[in-house]
Amino acid sequence: MNPFSSGTRLRDMIRAIRACKTAAEERAVVRKECAAIRSAISENDQDYRHRNIAKLMFIHMLGYPTHFGQMECLKLIAASGFPEKRIGYLGLMLLLDERQEVLMLVTNSLKQDLNHSNQYIVGLALCALGNICSAEMARDLAPEVERLLLTRDPNIKKKAALCSIRIIRKVPDLAENFLSPAASLLKEKHHGVLIAGVQLCTDLCKVSVDASNYLRKNCTEGLVRILRDVSNSPYAPEYDIAGITDPFLHIRLLRLMRMLGQGDSDTSEYINDILAQVASKTESNKNAGNAILYECVETIMGIEATSGLRVLAINILGRFLSNRDNNIRYVALNMLMKAVAVDSQAVQRHRTTILECVKDSDASIRKRALELVFLLVNDTNAKPLTKELIDYLEVSDQDFKGDLTAKICLIVEKFSQEKKWYIDQMFKVLSLGGNFVKDDAWHALIVAISNAPDLQGYSVRSLYKAFQTSSEQVSLVRVTVWCIGEYGEMLVNNVGVLEVEEPMTVTESDAVDVLEACLTRYSSDIATRSMSLIALLKLSSRFPPTSERIKEIITVHKGSVALELQQRAIEFNSIIQRHQNIKSSLVERMPVLDESAYIGKRTSSSQANIVADKSSQPSSTATTLKFPNGVAKPPAAPLVDLLDLSADDTSVPSSTSNDFLHDLLGIGLTNSPSSGIAPSGGTDILMDLLSIGTPVQNDTAPKVVSSNQGFAPTTKPVPTTIQVMDLLDGLPSNGSLPGSQTPVYPSITAFESSTLKIMFSFTKQPEKPHVNKIHATFVNLSSDAYTDFVFQAAVPKFVQLHLDPASSNQLPASGNGTITQTLTVTNSQHGQKALAMRVRMVYKVNNQEKSEQGQIDNFPPGL
Repeated sequence: MNPFSSGTRLRDMIRAIRACKTAAEERAVVRKECAAIRSAISENDQDYRHRNIAKLMFIHMLGYPTHFGQMECLKLIAASGFPEKRIGYLGLMLLLDERQEVLMLVTNSLKQDLNHSNQYIVGLALCALGNICSAEMARDLAPEVERLLLTRDPNIKKKAALCSIRIIRKVPDLAENFLSPAASLLKEKHHGVLIAGVQLCTDLCKVSVDASNYLRKNCTEGLVRILRDVSNSPYAPEYDIAGITDPFLHIRLLRLMRMLGQGDSDTSEYINDILAQVASKTESNKNAGNAILYECVETIMGIEATSGLRVLAINILGRFLSNRDNNIRYVALNMLMKAVAVDSQAVQRHRTTILECVKDSDASIRKRALELVFLLVNDTNAKPLTKELIDYLEVSDQDFKGDLTAKICLIVEKFSQEKKWYIDQMFKVLSLGGNFVKDDAWHALIVAISNAPDLQGYSVRSLYKAFQTSSEQVSLVRVTVWCIGEYGEMLVNNVGVLEVEEPMTVTESDAVDVLEACLTRYSSDIATRSMSLIALLKLSSRFPPTSERIKEIITVHKGSVALELQQRAIEFNSIIQRHQNIKSSLVERMPVLDESAYIGKRTSSSQANIVADKSSQPSSTATTLKFPNGVAKPPAAPLVDLLDLSADDTSVPSSTSNDFLHDLLGIGLTNSPSSGIAPSGGTDILMDLLSIGTPVQNDTAPKVVSSNQGFAPTTKPVPTTIQVMDLLDGLPSNGSLPGSQTPVYPSITAFESSTLKIMFSFTKQPEKPHVNKIHATFVNLSSDAYTDFVFQAAVPKFVQLHLDPASSNQLPASGNGTITQTLTVTNSQHGQKALAMRVRMVYKVNNQEKSEQGQIDNFPPGL
């Protein structure tokens, strides 16, 4: 016989497929077999139809398409013989699902088979209906299934009950039709019928409140009797698992009792006794027994149980925590987290065991136990629990320190009743896990210290000691730097010494040593180094003998590759050299930080971040532009790209920081990492830098336009007769002359990187306000000369751009020469839309072509 004819036996096909050595051979065998089955289907071969469907089911299980055999299943179901129907229904359940439209054709056959005189055919129909029943089929066939629930045959009853579960899940409105038959099933002696009836009642309670009330009234007594009989029944080998009698029926009964007792005190009171009996008599040394106990505990915690019964349940969970099986301990911790809201006092008795779980080797148990400990903390046990957690922090795994420090910080903030205890505990956390402490935690600590004047000296001395042993913890270093900058004289002069402190001597030079060490050790941490420079500037006023040394330290950073540090060093050096008369007022101690305002901002900021995280959808085309100094800018709204620069979109950084404390510290690294914070209004730039400036109260205050490259902002002067001191060079800045007819626009730094700088100056004729002459000056900041220098620019569609030839294509190294070029820009929507420009510079360095690009949107208003 042809091995691939429709007459091939199923076992022969399976043997041929298993003999294949490669996937290609298997596909070839399956392809030939499917072709033979298609031929048989087209010829309407009735003799081998059941065999073909059996083959298709095996092919389907291998993952090959078999949709062409679906109609053959319907033909087999419509046949009169049991063997054909059996294969047909089996194929129906495997090859089809409830979403197939062809399934509607089988409804009539199912209805006929549900009314068949042969119980085995009825069983086949019930089994198929219970597996693939759709909502339409459920409505059509529910009366037949309801009738079969009342038949005498236990096997038919059991299958009808399971089919009824599928029906009420698909169509909850039909639940009321099954209430009376379901209640009658609970009186059956047959085990299969009983367990199916219990499950049917449970599902009825889930889909209908009326069903819960009906079963509560008519079935509670019977359920208690069944559970008592099962618990007290002698050994029955048929349903015994590891010495526990029928654990599956136990668990189903307990779940149904929980559904009935939930929110009903009378039912709960009635089942309290049997629950106590199950909880007391069930063995806990077997896994099956533990499953019953867990379900019993969940039932007790879910109903209106007595307090004594709840204590018993929680004690069972306490025993679970001592089990060696990690799964049992994990589910116990999960259940205890729910139990805390019901009976916190009973859970508190197992606090020691729960703390041991925090130290477990299993990561999931550690995290769950830590969450439970956090829920257990209250005003009375906060101190001992915090001490235990901090002691464990010292020896905990690195990957767990983050979660542990976060929980400890929350506990200390929430339950601290005195400032000194809060400060001490936070210092311990910073010393042991400062690298894992989140920014808002140490920010809150600084706010607390500034609001505790009697503890400021104690705090700065404690931090100085901690720095000597834990200088590798970044958060500790930052808090230490801030406190030394603010309260350095308290450290040196031993101001506000408490009785518990040991005497110590710290010189002015020692305090400067700490800050200098921070500058050298944390070479990659710009935030810490920036804070250190600010602290040094403050100490230069408070410790005059060290002023010269501080000046030398700051001067070293004037050539820093990090523009943030470079700008700060230049500004601070200018203050020390040229503005001694106002330096003391500039570096006064920070005003007391408003604790309530900080907490409010912190709360609102965290909520805003949550909303932003949920609503933000990253663009598929937007990427970040990386500048030569390593600063990455976020993507922005696209500009019309005429130079094929769409791969790198940049945005205008915000000139203010969302972080309240960073703003107070004068550090805005998040928003302008390469140039510091831009003034937000008409405040003197140096006064604003140190957060003590006074805004200029007039309508003609200069407006600040932030550069999209993150470099120094440009201030736009407007006509005024007031001369403003330039605190960086001591010279007055002249305003525009009154009565001048030609508009004057300030020059801007349009682009700057570590290797190239571009400056724009502007001229415009009053009679042509929409036409602008831009004079571009290019400066080479690197030590290598540039050749074949080409400047390209792109503008939006409403702008016309004309580039005049450049003065040269050779750009000398180290700023020893420049290239100039004139651009004529015509803004057709002058006064409505601002100018914007994309630029790209291409040049050669040692015969190697390089390019730089960026976006310019800091043009002065009015262009």
